[in-house]
Amino acid sequence: MSKPLLIVESPTKEKTLKKYLGNAYKVASTVGHVKDLPEKELGIDVQNAFEPQYVTIKGKQKVIQSLKSAAKDSDEIYLAPDPDREGEAIAFHTADILKKQGRIFHRVLFHELTKKGVMEALAHPQDLNVNKFKAQQTRRILDRLVGYEISPVLWKKVKYGLSAGRVQSVAVRLICERERAIYAFVPEEYWSITATLAGDNPPPFAAKLVKKNNLKITIPDKEASDAILKDLSGAAFVVEQIDKKTIKRNPYPPFITSKLQQEAIRKLRFTAKKTMMVAQQLYEGVDLGGGEYVGLITYMRTDSTRISAEAAHEAMDHIREKFGSDYTLDKPRFFKNKNKVQDAHEAIRPTSVYNTPEKVAQYLSKDQLALYRLIWQRFVASQMAQALINQNTILIKAGDYQFSAVGSTVAFKGFMALYMSADDEEKDSEGNDKAVLPELSVGMKLALQKIDPRQHFTAPPPRFSEASLVKELEENGIGRPSTYAAILSTIRDKGYVDLIKGYFRPSELGFIVTDLLVENFPEILNVDFTAKMETDLDRVETAEAEALTILRLFYDMFEKDLESATQNMLSIKGVGVPTGLSCPSCSKELHIKVGKNGPFLACIGYPDCKYTRNYIRDEKGIIHPEEPASQPVDGQICDKCGSPMVLKKGKFGEFLACTQYPECKSTRSANAASNGKSTGVICPEKGCGGELVERTSKRGKVFYGCSKFPACNFAIWDKPVAKNCPKCGAAFMVEKETKKEGKILRCLNEVCRYSEPAA
Repeated sequence: MSKPLLIVESPTKEKTLKKYLGNAYKVASTVGHVKDLPEKELGIDVQNAFEPQYVTIKGKQKVIQSLKSAAKDSDEIYLAPDPDREGEAIAFHTADILKKQGRIFHRVLFHELTKKGVMEALAHPQDLNVNKFKAQQTRRILDRLVGYEISPVLWKKVKYGLSAGRVQSVAVRLICERERAIYAFVPEEYWSITATLAGDNPPPFAAKLVKKNNLKITIPDKEASDAILKDLSGAAFVVEQIDKKTIKRNPYPPFITSKLQQEAIRKLRFTAKKTMMVAQQLYEGVDLGGGEYVGLITYMRTDSTRISAEAAHEAMDHIREKFGSDYTLDKPRFFKNKNKVQDAHEAIRPTSVYNTPEKVAQYLSKDQLALYRLIWQRFVASQMAQALINQNTILIKAGDYQFSAVGSTVAFKGFMALYMSADDEEKDSEGNDKAVLPELSVGMKLALQKIDPRQHFTAPPPRFSEASLVKELEENGIGRPSTYAAILSTIRDKGYVDLIKGYFRPSELGFIVTDLLVENFPEILNVDFTAKMETDLDRVETAEAEALTILRLFYDMFEKDLESATQNMLSIKGVGVPTGLSCPSCSKELHIKVGKNGPFLACIGYPDCKYTRNYIRDEKGIIHPEEPASQPVDGQICDKCGSPMVLKKGKFGEFLACTQYPECKSTRSANAASNGKSTGVICPEKGCGGELVERTSKRGKVFYGCSKFPACNFAIWDKPVAKNCPKCGAAFMVEKETKKEGKILRCLNEVCRYSEPAA
């Protein structure tokens, strides 16, 4: 009798399952998606009900042959990719590849990779979920239509190689709008007055002026502050009212994906992408010694706070053992989901509370342990007793004015004995409620030790960090838990935003492209429209909406905008964006244009006036032309005309340019000029003649680029080695290191792909 075949998407998960299942099943993996839309064409038949044209992903032929070989004698195949839309698509495409008469396919959903969870899932297989697959396919079609049909318009109007994304472009818009709000912000002055007072018992304490004649007071300037200080001169400070109350603070729910990303960014300094990568490792299985692979957390892509009663009771038992009955609830605490949240998965929690961070620490990497501890503590804390905070508010009368002092003490730590969120820690670090107040009584006279007037200014809205941008996307319904990390990575990789000291700032290219898209594709770039589209995709998954109806409604609107943009979108290559600045050479207006080195200023009088400059924006968004270097770089002579070379700045950093520009347009890399490491390998671009030299990207990563940059943009990440490929004769090979093969030399020729051990 043939064994059934169990197919997952990850080789790591494959190892974990083989340990649990022994010889009962054959286990294989797809190593991610096996089919997708073609890379170099639209791949969607718009006229034929938006039929997608799937092709085998490049490089997956060996994987598919391996799957076919594994399935050869199996009449039953259990498809167990991740339990989400992407996993459902992998399951459908795998079934399509392996289908044959009489073969039965089952869908298996592993929400946790423990022996119990695996056996339970295999005992209750399901049918393939066609609606979930349709939801994934609809998203993929929408994204492809936007990306592949808007991008060529941007190539024509702005610069070749640019791209647009249905969700990513909206995220960039949020960042651009926040930056412009900062530019437009005008600080307003205000003052505060704080009195240091002493009662009959120590210690002295601070109280802030809050009211005049029982009405809230604002102090706009020094003149108003001085007038108040004059009124308070000689006034008696008397305790007017004391309010004592005990605040009950509840723990937060276990993590959903977005909250895990936000907390890991703030507490662990992880990126969203790194958070999801490490969480995937914890979910797929970790060797806890002796080849015992165990999935330590439940599935990490979820927006549900639901937890099983069994997990909650396990947590309660552990709390009773570790902290005592005072910290233990009488019954489990369950959390309500927000409206319309999909409830297919539990919240992110440890698969067993008894796998404490201390117990598994020796088997985890530093990053794995840090994230696991965060998930473990958050979940266990969610089943602990409330914290009790004693809070005292003192109201003090001084003539017509009233001052307020607030102090708090923790009466019972409850869940806070184990876990405090980044928000809690931030609040406590500000010291707002941490003042220690003495014993006071109503009517007690207080001695004024000091009075402190201070000038303040209102602050502009903050730039988005990764954590706050994820929160903004979540609150606006843009994207879904599984997409946030990809969105944040993509908008940086495309060059539309930069992450500077932990905060997003739009690049000049980001501003330009966003403005063009907002003007020409107002619906696509609309936050509410994008959120509604996400809801529509959810409705496809629950069979409340037809995918074809959604696609047709979208494309009817999109096609009109696309046609209009093709004709009417402002050409940055031609006209450029007006700046209102006058050309210093001829007094005509300067416009922003985009060249191969990024945005620059150019006179609209070209070709009669050839004035161009790079530029920067100040904190108010005002454009300032950058004057070129006035002195030639010592010893650097133009290869073409023999003139001195000067240092300039472009999109990819500094480069050398001929002083006879525009008559001579010769440029070369500043790295090559400063004796950057030479590889001895000639640039493979035809007719270039440059040399590949070691360079460093803006993010500090080493790569290898042509010495004639920016005239030649050829670049690779792997170190080139001056050795001909013995198989195809390629001029050089590259050095790589893999876990399986160690350090090797490999040919870059896609047809050849020859490799050999490195010397």
